[in-house]
Amino acid sequence: MPNHFVAFWNLENLFAPEGHANREPWLAQRLASDLRGWTPALFNVKIDQLTSIIQQMNGGQGPDILGVCEVENDFVLQQLTSRLNGQISNRNYAVIHVDATQDHRGIDTAFVFDSSMYAVNPNTVFSHFVMRRTGTRDITQATFTTLAGNDLIALCNHWPSRSGGAYDSRGYRMTAGETLSYWHQRIWEQRGNHIPVIAMGDFNDDPFDDSLQIHARASRERGDTERAQTAVRFYNLAWRYLEQQSLDHNGNPKLLHGTLYFHGNGNVFDQLLVSKGLLVQGSPIAVNEATARMEIYPEMVDHRVSQGPIRFGLPKGDATQNVNISGFSDHFPVSVVLQEH
Repeated sequence: MPNHFVAFWNLENLFAPEGHANREPWLAQRLASDLRGWTPALFNVKIDQLTSIIQQMNGGQGPDILGVCEVENDFVLQQLTSRLNGQISNRNYAVIHVDATQDHRGIDTAFVFDSSMYAVNPNTVFSHFVMRRTGTRDITQATFTTLAGNDLIALCNHWPSRSGGAYDSRGYRMTAGETLSYWHQRIWEQRGNHIPVIAMGDFNDDPFDDSLQIHARASRERGDTERAQTAVRFYNLAWRYLEQQSLDHNGNPKLLHGTLYFHGNGNVFDQLLVSKGLLVQGSPIAVNEATARMEIYPEMVDHRVSQGPIRFGLPKGDATQNVNISGFSDHFPVSVVLQEH
């Protein structure tokens, strides 16, 4: 039976070009200064940069399922999948996207998936709102049915940022964690506690923060999740990233410290959480936890900033100062392999 390569990537401000015809007026006004100079040519370079990394995943075959965040709309997703389908042979990528976000910058979560490997019933696609006074990103849920007829439920997250300070904003991410575990519980009630579920995303908190450990119920201990009977729990694979090594600019092994870096300090905000249904013996789909990793390729790494990713940026009126066309995103992707039995 096949393996399933599942990944997540924060694509960092993947907006349609300045003046995009279908952009809502309120959003065009709000983004006017950030997107000034965001030409179709620059947008296409950004798409090319993202494609060059995505196509390297999974041994050059690209991911089977890719969760993404910081995407503006269906237009940018269709441009990305079109480029991917042109670059990777035997792929037929399609998009799952619900344009219903309440985020003040209009950015969404979504899935890119190989439609020749999975069927997705539109009735199994949901957009779960995270209730916040000023609005925030939704959680996108979809059920992927494999060719063998097994279901995998995936939830793509982008939790509220740390704007205003990590402590003062933490309540918003706790609310997001409660939202995720609420819908995880509802899934159990509808499908049973052995249904395979994977939650992925940029959680804007580390694995040890309360929003993940307490509110999303994402544990470092596999056994806690395997033993769960009535109350949902995730097993957080992100702890495994801390064992991962890269090479510094001198070619020497170096432990990695984060999926993104802020002022030179690493954070592990990009995480993969798996349910009991991907862990228990006899499950039709099981996680190979040893494969959980950050997807890091040499061209992505800025050796000047603690091995962090090279961001692409937005012009904000001056592309020569604020855009690096050799960059990609301010986050590294993360991935894991699921094995179908």
